[in-house]
Amino acid sequence: MAVEVLLPKIGLTMQEGTIDEWLVPTGAAVAEGDALLRLATDKVDVDVEAEAGGLFHPVVAAGATVPAGALIGWLLAEGEQPPDPAGTPTPVGSGTIAPAPDAGAAPSANGTGEKRVGDRILSSPNARRVAAAADVDLTAVRGTGPGGRIVSEDVEDFLAALPGDLVTLVPSGDPPASPLVRKLAKERGIDLSEVNGTGSGGRIRRADLEGVTPAPEPPLARPGKVIPFTGMRGTIARRMHASLQEMAQLTHGYEVRMDAVVSLRDRLKEEWAGSDLPVPSINDFLLKAAALALREHPLLNATVREDGVHLLDEVHLGFAVAVPGGLMVPVIEDAVALPLPEVARRSRSLAQAAREGRISPAQLEGATFTVTSLGGYGVDFFTPVINPGNVAILGVGRLRDGVEWVDDRPLRTRVLTLSLTFDHRAVDGAPAAEYLRTVGELLSKPLRLLV
Repeated sequence: MAVEVLLPKIGLTMQEGTIDEWLVPTGAAVAEGDALLRLATDKVDVDVEAEAGGLFHPVVAAGATVPAGALIGWLLAEGEQPPDPAGTPTPVGSGTIAPAPDAGAAPSANGTGEKRVGDRILSSPNARRVAAAADVDLTAVRGTGPGGRIVSEDVEDFLAALPGDLVTLVPSGDPPASPLVRKLAKERGIDLSEVNGTGSGGRIRRADLEGVTPAPEPPLARPGKVIPFTGMRGTIARRMHASLQEMAQLTHGYEVRMDAVVSLRDRLKEEWAGSDLPVPSINDFLLKAAALALREHPLLNATVREDGVHLLDEVHLGFAVAVPGGLMVPVIEDAVALPLPEVARRSRSLAQAAREGRISPAQLEGATFTVTSLGGYGVDFFTPVINPGNVAILGVGRLRDGVEWVDDRPLRTRVLTLSLTFDHRAVDGAPAAEYLRTVGELLSKPLRLLV
């Protein structure tokens, strides 16, 4: 009998998803675990794998937005026709499902000279695509993912270790780089001809892209263009509209001194040079201070339900990350208990995963408070909108020069403005102002934030 292919529900809050791309053609034989489609949700883009084998037959077109759980295709037996909407599959000849070719069934030599036949290699869909494009035998690649799963970085490392004349991935004259690196460079607007490759034979590796300034991107919006309210854009529109309708939102602006943070960060750059400790960014200091201050002001770490304001036990800190077409809010769990270097490590890892479309739905759920920054865009004060389920959100402005008068002499200072939006149903103005004061006090003595 035919096997239904249903749109999976990715995370607790997903209501619908957009089929960004079918990864296999109609009628192709697929095995369990093969990547079928690229799914775009309100939070993340993911590859969806087949849960069974058969001949694939889609029933919706690429680009369609459908509800979670909707029928999007069939896996059929050889000669079997797709059923009509209310019927059953129509067999042609034999009605049994023919076993589909397995992704790992091709005989190949492994490190011991033994042949692998029949058992599928544990690997991610992206790793299989990168390997296929480079003509790499996955049995020769060591997996570093959970349970020994091969991920795309493992294929890249394998390729980087090969002599330059053993693998050709790009047309003559183009910089040597894997398909994944090319995809990331394209998404970030980076010209690979301007990147110095550190791999074998000048090969450009993923790490070489870090810190490279992208070329100016063409504007997403242009006169006459229609941006539909679907996928991430549609979810952002609905959630923000609902937030403003359902809450009594008010914003406080508060200037904080950052001289001590800037000075400490400069010291850490020198003292931690060459170590594996990540030097915290200004935003990392803000994240840690925001989390610690919530312990003294639990009204800001709460949620509103029908029976009242529920104060939450744990501080799970969300932070906004701009991505093409919208933003994501990765979550640092139990942020109060983490030392500042670990906050920095997690914020970088989560932000990079979000920008590259690798972040999991679980890493985008459960925030009890959110921090968002527009300082990199030159903004001082703004009115962030609260994420539904929270009672407050902290906005961070740009680091700028300020002036403090000492007697009759002006003293140059480093300051930024915090913008705290809070739900007046749960928090009054004075407690919100006291929270901001506590954040400012923590930033004035930042050594306390390191542990």
